[in-house]
Amino acid sequence: VQLQASGGGMVQAGGSLRLSCAASGRTINSIHNMGWFRQPPGKEREFVAVIRRSGGSTYYKDSVKGRFTISRDNAKNTVYLQMNSLKPEDTAVYYCAGGNVVLSGISDPDNYNYWGQGTLVTVSS
Repeated sequence: VQLQASGGGMVQAGGSLRLSCAASGRTINSIHNMGWFRQPPGKEREFVAVIRRSGGSTYYKDSVKGRFTISRDNAKNTVYLQMNSLKPEDTAVYYCAGGNVVLSGISDPDNYNYWGQGTLVTVSS
């Protein structure tokens, strides 16, 4: 499975961006979890959001709840991350990921098998 992330860029605080993760080689509907992680400068990779195949349940990092929305378009084989009300602390390289992960492990990047190449999001104050 190849994942291609796009949509990053530079935006002022309060602005919005939509990230896309296009999959090839396998349908996203066959992968239990599709998620987004991010790696802020000088920090470790951290969980942002995930959408599960089963029922389309979504889960978010506490600090992005109410501002970010993860969604999937099975017809386009693409997962999205709509980011609103962006803050400087959201600055990071964002990665999409996929894997057949049990619910208790969705926030651990080591549990994911497939990764995109990352897209940089910079939020200025």
